[in-house]
Amino acid sequence: MRSSSHLYSASWASHSCTYKAICSFLFFLFCLTNLYAQDTTVVHYPVQKKHTAANKSRDTAYNSNFYPYNKTRVKIVALGNLVGYGGAMVGLYSAWYKDYPQTNFHAFNDIREWNQIDKIGHAYSAYAESKASMELWRWTGISRKKRIWLGGLSGAFYQTVIETLDGFSSEWGWSWGDFGANIIGSGLFTAQELAWDEQRIQFKWSFHRKHYADASLNKRSDDIFGKSSIERFLKDYNGQTYWLSANLGSFFPSSKIPAWLQISVGTGSEGLFGANENTGLDKFGNVIFNRPDIKRYRQWYLAPDIDLTKIKTNKKAVRLVLDILNIVKFPTPSLEFSNGRFRWNWVSF
Repeated sequence: MRSSSHLYSASWASHSCTYKAICSFLFFLFCLTNLYAQDTTVVHYPVQKKHTAANKSRDTAYNSNFYPYNKTRVKIVALGNLVGYGGAMVGLYSAWYKDYPQTNFHAFNDIREWNQIDKIGHAYSAYAESKASMELWRWTGISRKKRIWLGGLSGAFYQTVIETLDGFSSEWGWSWGDFGANIIGSGLFTAQELAWDEQRIQFKWSFHRKHYADASLNKRSDDIFGKSSIERFLKDYNGQTYWLSANLGSFFPSSKIPAWLQISVGTGSEGLFGANENTGLDKFGNVIFNRPDIKRYRQWYLAPDIDLTKIKTNKKAVRLVLDILNIVKFPTPSLEFSNGRFRWNWVSF
């Protein structure tokens, strides 16, 4: 999504991909809470030989709980998706789009904005939504391929609707970069489920709130990213890090590598106080922030991680919490490469 260069840039709408992912997981959490409270209909199917490896992996994550087809649950999930997503979009439109004039559908190129951190955020959101949706469809007992495709396509679809709203708004426009990122995020999820019946490479996220010794940078952050912790949590690209965590044991099943151990590659950015450059204008076009001296640079990380879904437990509530928390990178030491040099961090989050 486009972020204008005005003081009121980096709005809620420009980060609604993150907003949608959070709504999706809250809905996922609500449904799973009810599901775990009443899954007396769960049956245990024998592992089929031709799917031994895949089922063994899924058994570890879900304690051999497989759900039979349930037409009522299909209706619940279908209706829940329609009502939940519809309500989220109505709320988003009322909170933002209706206050701006509409125009003919148009596109624009924002691929250079925010060092592409916003694009990675789109991919992550589509991935997270696909995961949440597929797990809800799993509960209905529909066939494996149906739940994968329904879940996988949901993430891309949800994000594309938002892009379409942008396309008809005079303040923004359809972004092919955002659309491509949405497809990549959903594709990453869907391809792994089809190939392996599990997420061997997991998309994760972490955040730390930024504080600066320079008071003008703190003020600029308040202006474009918000003052509250929740706003910063959603909007501050300087504090966000996105990770791809690979489960080594899944790739080397005959090894003695612990099932929970992952190696994670992360990326973030620093020095972002405007979409393309560190300048800001008010609504009259007057320059109110101009800091070309602040370098905008990328950060790359290499760190161990923990796959919380591989931790064995018979407690369904604990399993639910671990599954939800696994979208966040576990705090660990890391090796960082940024600004042309390496550095060691005792904790990266």
